[in-house]
Amino acid sequence: MTILSIEHVSKTYGKLHSVRDVSLELGAGERIALLGHNGAGKTTLMRMILGLTPVSAGQIRVLGRAPGSRKARTAIGFLPESVAFHGALTGREQLHHFARLKGVKTALADTLLERVGLTHAMNRKIRTYSKGMRQRIGLAQALLGQPRLALLDEPTSGLDPISRHEFYDIVDDLAKGGTAVLLSSHALTELESRTDRIAIMSKGHLLANDSLAALRHAARLPIRVKVRATAETADQVADALGGTRVNGASVSLEVQQEQKLSLLGQITGLGDVVKDIDVTPASLEELYRHYSVPTKGGE
Repeated sequence: MTILSIEHVSKTYGKLHSVRDVSLELGAGERIALLGHNGAGKTTLMRMILGLTPVSAGQIRVLGRAPGSRKARTAIGFLPESVAFHGALTGREQLHHFARLKGVKTALADTLLERVGLTHAMNRKIRTYSKGMRQRIGLAQALLGQPRLALLDEPTSGLDPISRHEFYDIVDDLAKGGTAVLLSSHALTELESRTDRIAIMSKGHLLANDSLAALRHAARLPIRVKVRATAETADQVADALGGTRVNGASVSLEVQQEQKLSLLGQITGLGDVVKDIDVTPASLEELYRHYSVPTKGGE
């Protein structure tokens, strides 16, 4: 089921083109990472989905309804990049306030505070919270009412590594429950195994939109293979494989995807002189640099 449909959407401010002819669909249970440099158009696109910024051309539909309509607003949970709450309220009071605004039971707010790891601090004033704790309150309010679409703009900002891992566990649970997740982030390394598709924007254009495996295949960036031998056999291994000796006892090679199995067969055939093998495909950061090429025209 299509939750979010974006068809040839553009946004202009006078002569400035913030978003240019972007088309994107997001189905139930899908997790899409939206990547791009500052000014790429990501936040503008999210604001148009929310109905906060009017579309200049094209069409956006949330569950078949126009952005900003009652049904669309009810279906969306949104976590902005910079969250701001009333410092004089406790975390529990603030989340209960949001629950009443969304028309859901306040008991759910307490459950969500536990889910985001704030039970211990829910009766403290928000002004005493760290940035990471305020971010958790923001995530909890975005989850109120079991949204059909979650828009998360830099959601792990201010979170420590353990909290980031817990955050993505929550995202996984949301997706399993059928929520479509559109996640904007600059933290590329943490997205590789936690999203279904990668969408890359630059200067308002959507330059890529596919699974990580498909983007790697299309980009044809080399796979790095490191073979560990011994100081005595490294030259032998390098000569046999056509690689470069590094760090005294290892051999480094680069191959394309279609050459990988053949190379692994060669390595296996060398027998006991090979002590270990590391195979590293192109990282998401490398793919992001590859696809984020300059485009013609202004932003």
